[in-house]
Amino acid sequence: MAAIATDLPFTAAASQPGPAPVAGSGPIAFKVLTVNVHKGFTSFNRRFMLHELRDAVREVAADLVFLQEVLGSHHRHASRFANFPQVPHYEFLADTIWSQYAYGRNAVYDNGDHGNALLSKFPITHYENHDISISGPERRGMLHCVVQPPGHHLPVHAICVHLGLQESHRAQQVRRVCDLVRTFPAHEPVVLAGDFNDWRHRAHDVLRREVGLHEVFVQACGRAVRTFPASMPLLALDRIYVRNASVHSPLNLPRKPWDKLSDHAPLAAEILL
Repeated sequence: MAAIATDLPFTAAASQPGPAPVAGSGPIAFKVLTVNVHKGFTSFNRRFMLHELRDAVREVAADLVFLQEVLGSHHRHASRFANFPQVPHYEFLADTIWSQYAYGRNAVYDNGDHGNALLSKFPITHYENHDISISGPERRGMLHCVVQPPGHHLPVHAICVHLGLQESHRAQQVRRVCDLVRTFPAHEPVVLAGDFNDWRHRAHDVLRREVGLHEVFVQACGRAVRTFPASMPLLALDRIYVRNASVHSPLNLPRKPWDKLSDHAPLAAEILL
């Protein structure tokens, strides 16, 4: 499992790291959101909706935002759409709300690139993108960020993933997620979120058994939430898994305007450490 060199796939906000963790600090609650932004377009690429998507993401007011299929650049789109941002889309979405962000570039093509990103209100003290592509044209990645909630005594490992369409590929990629999580100190909190493409629900048991990760909606509601297609969800492809969280509660998001903003519906949860 190779990590791409830091001068190539990563982008992080230029702000300085926050205060060092404080020993013996009390519990902290924070909100997470995950959404596959489909490169800023609606289903079947009918409309460019990144500006409306930014408004909706802001409305959730999450502390950590996990993004998949977010554009780093696209020269052809930039020439076709008058309102196409002149900055990478993860930076446009972060704007003035999320002072820290990291980008892991997964796919590179003639017109640009896209990948996973994390927007954070907490300092990002470390970030690394892992190429978990298996074979063929699908390029998939796993972006690992260490974030430090100010005043809390432990860092949080935030992992943003986008897994493959083939089940055999996903099985290998879930094992790579487990391999990464095993490298973390056993007592440190973990939030794993993203687009798992796991329509047969195979990842739950593996992640729970191998590394103690529990899916928030499965724990609370007995099943994963359907998120695809956003206009009429039939498949539960998107997930939020946690470890070492004393409480984790799913949040209900309104169907509108999200059903028109991407081909995936978002998921959100509140987590207490």
